[in-house]
Amino acid sequence: QLELITPFQLYFNPELIFKNFQVWRLITNYLFFGPVGFNFLFNMIFLYRYCRMLEEGSFRGRTADFVFMFLFGGLLMTLFGLFVNLVFLGQAFTIMLVYVWSRRNPYVRMNFFGLLIFQAPFLPWVLMGFSLLLGNSIIVDLLGIAVGHIYFFLEDVFPNQPGGGRLLRTPSVLKAIFDTPEDDPNYNPLPEDRPGGFPWGEGQRLGG
Repeated sequence: QLELITPFQLYFNPELIFKNFQVWRLITNYLFFGPVGFNFLFNMIFLYRYCRMLEEGSFRGRTADFVFMFLFGGLLMTLFGLFVNLVFLGQAFTIMLVYVWSRRNPYVRMNFFGLLIFQAPFLPWVLMGFSLLLGNSIIVDLLGIAVGHIYFFLEDVFPNQPGGGRLLRTPSVLKAIFDTPEDDPNYNPLPEDRPGGFPWGEGQRLGG
């Protein structure tokens, strides 16, 4: 908005990434949602709302797993982006978050602008229909739904199937960075680490 940079410096272009080594495009293409307007505000609201509900809900206390979902989704979208004509993937990432949340909260009833009432799993498809009504391409929404479904299937469905197992495992390095270790119940803090610090001035009561 300040015109310090242009979208042409941010968009996803495999040729510029791999031949000119403009590797920042792997990240910046997720950060541009167009000029400030209805579509921009729509994406910001949904990104904040469903990212927060996932973090405080099914990923509560599992920050490393939450970050791993971001990395897995971003990597998969980037790979798919090599075969589809999309230059910005931020909206697809938002739809992915919406899809994962909706499948993990199947009994939540949604109210879309007071016009439609439906169960949460239909929300990504309603958003895709709304995007179609606005004249936007639904390829972005389909990509987000596809990646969200792959993550949900590998993380929530396949491990519970006969003969299934967890194929997605959060790397230990992410757990070491983002997940705080559990408190040791036998840990006795040093005096300076206790509430109130050192017991300055404490001693025997006079006449005690």
